[in-house]
Amino acid sequence: MTHVARGSRAFWKVNLAVFSAGFSVFLLMYAVQPLLPIFTREFHINAATSSLALSLTTGCLAVSMLAIGAVAEGWSRKPLMSLSLLSAALLTLLSSVIQDWPMFLLIRAIEGIAIAGLPALAMAYLGEEIHPDDVGVSMGLYVGSGALGGMTGRLLTGVLTDLLSWRPTLAAIGGLGIVAAAVFSVSLPASARFQPRSLSMAALVGSYKAHLHDPVIRTLMIEAGLVLGTLVTVYNYSSFRLLAPPYLLTQTAVGSVFGLYVFGFFSSSLMGLLSHRFSRPFLLRVGLATMMAGVAATLLPPLPMVIIGIGLVTIGFFASHSVASSWVGLRAREGKAQASALYLFFYYMGASIAGSVGGFFWSAYGWWGVAAFLTALLISAFALARTYLN
Repeated sequence: MTHVARGSRAFWKVNLAVFSAGFSVFLLMYAVQPLLPIFTREFHINAATSSLALSLTTGCLAVSMLAIGAVAEGWSRKPLMSLSLLSAALLTLLSSVIQDWPMFLLIRAIEGIAIAGLPALAMAYLGEEIHPDDVGVSMGLYVGSGALGGMTGRLLTGVLTDLLSWRPTLAAIGGLGIVAAAVFSVSLPASARFQPRSLSMAALVGSYKAHLHDPVIRTLMIEAGLVLGTLVTVYNYSSFRLLAPPYLLTQTAVGSVFGLYVFGFFSSSLMGLLSHRFSRPFLLRVGLATMMAGVAATLLPPLPMVIIGIGLVTIGFFASHSVASSWVGLRAREGKAQASALYLFFYYMGASIAGSVGGFFWSAYGWWGVAAFLTALLISAFALARTYLN
């Protein structure tokens, strides 16, 4: 079977489907992020504990990725991804009526497990079905759809929470997730190039080891965790910072700041196009440098500079992730599902660990402490890229 190439009707059907999927995953996962300060008041917890509403989801998602990688070679791609999206949307609806904080966290943890069926398989699907010359474009659109999903979730959360409360807000987000799951199921063509096969445990472990022994793939995985950890930390504690003096923004205004995610859509899509003209190591470093500039800008007191800084971090993140994720898909010639699973394990574990650790820096040192933590993460990312990604 031939690959799906740009310009064909199938190419745009695939991209509509994966766009809906990426939109839904980020919408459902990050809708709670602007609510963290509200959780501290309603459930009488501190900032680091409130961050578990997101960190548990991303952490369980990360671990579940490895299990998905174990079975993905024997399961059809489309049904599993469709089930994953629908389950996550229904769990978000359920979380809107939970009254107990530990039970709320349990639902969020299960949601992370449910979501796991989508990201690794989506990357593997694109790597298998899309022509190698066009996979960067499709991956850029997929990553960019996450930017729009995250933006929509944060904007709606801010506006609806001010108008109603956080519970109806989560219910509305869950409803949008159901719509996105329906669009995905209708639009995505069934796999044409996927050949189901069973993997023994020894073969699975061997596949994981082979990817981890590849210095380029291993470094890209670590980079993924560092950049997403930086982004999540910025957004987690920017909410606390902007709601407090001297800014005293409303929940709607904070949600509007999260609208900066729209720039992530354009930066990830642009990187997909630029990958034909510039080397991937160069584009990755551009993304990292943009993130570093953004962190520096957030240290300046004027609100416009803080917002510009958050925007630069967002642009740099989506650029870096778009380059790294497509690079892994091309570098892994066999066991693409396992390569995707490992990449996303590091990606979401970075979000889970850094997103919560950042809370301790916020509580102890304020935003200067958070910025120092982020700078250390990005310096590590630069050092790794310079050493192993040439």
